[in-house]
Amino acid sequence: MRSSIMSLLLGLAAVMAGGLTADSVNAQEDVAFRAYLESLRPKARTMGIRDTTLDSVFPGLTPNPRVVQLDQNQPGGGAYAPIPNFEPYRRQHVDAARIGRGRTAYLANRARLARIEAETGVPEEVMVAIYGHETNYGAYTGDFDLIRSLATLSYEGRRRTLFEPELLATLKMLDNGVPRSRLVGSWAGATGYPQFLPSVYLRLGKDGDGDGRVDIWNSEADALASIANYFVHAGWRRGQPWGIAVSVPAGLDRSGLAARTSPARCPRVFNRHSRWLSMAEWRRMGIVPSGGGWPADRVMATLLEPDGPGKTAYLLTSNYRAILDYNCSNFYALSVGLLADAVKQ
Repeated sequence: MRSSIMSLLLGLAAVMAGGLTADSVNAQEDVAFRAYLESLRPKARTMGIRDTTLDSVFPGLTPNPRVVQLDQNQPGGGAYAPIPNFEPYRRQHVDAARIGRGRTAYLANRARLARIEAETGVPEEVMVAIYGHETNYGAYTGDFDLIRSLATLSYEGRRRTLFEPELLATLKMLDNGVPRSRLVGSWAGATGYPQFLPSVYLRLGKDGDGDGRVDIWNSEADALASIANYFVHAGWRRGQPWGIAVSVPAGLDRSGLAARTSPARCPRVFNRHSRWLSMAEWRRMGIVPSGGGWPADRVMATLLEPDGPGKTAYLLTSNYRAILDYNCSNFYALSVGLLADAVKQ
């Protein structure tokens, strides 16, 4: 309710001017917040959420000003800042410590990872790399109360279309029997080892250990199976790499390589990619793998030069797009792919 937030600000101004008391402003804000929560009941009922579940939560909820501050500090709108080079990010996120912990997690989970890969086609090391990037292999999953955070962000209204469905999904999780104590995570609603949004948990969470529950907060088996299930639904292609590091010849003519479509989603990310060409076509242009061999000639890939011409570049397949679906950032997706490769070595 942007109007109620504005009313609160006006009320605070009136307090400063001596027209209202702080207690009266707080009371008005509490009434508006309660009214918003009650307005959610019809939507919750259509999802099968019981009134008793809502009654167990709503009376004790209060807004959390910290999450509004964090949300408003997110970049957005206006002119984009220049994109930095990837190499400093790579050194920070694909470092020896993260690789070492990844290999430990990889070896500890080999049996279940092999089974999940056989079922889904998602490589074992990719599951582990996501686990490592999202929560440092479970070391930190966030400590914000999801229901309170999402109720606050939904009520504030700036991005209600994003946060209100996640609030309702969290309430559905509670109604389904997920303990309130587990419903913690990032200020923006991501939770568990894979940092799934609540709606993603409901849609794609998977029982990996066969106990009949999807516990992405305590069970590595469930978390890894859920990550793989996410990638299956994002279009992961069995037997195809995410991409390869390559060297680009100095004389490469890039004038005809620009993408021919304008992406509706994450344009700043996808506009850095070339158009799609086959591996055979890239090879004929003089591009050379930095290590290892070529994928099959028919595999389609785009070219990305995240540090500019003359530096390491990457040919990226449709499986890289599946990683971007998880987090639409070239730096994130490249780091996941490179960490996965390092963990497997």
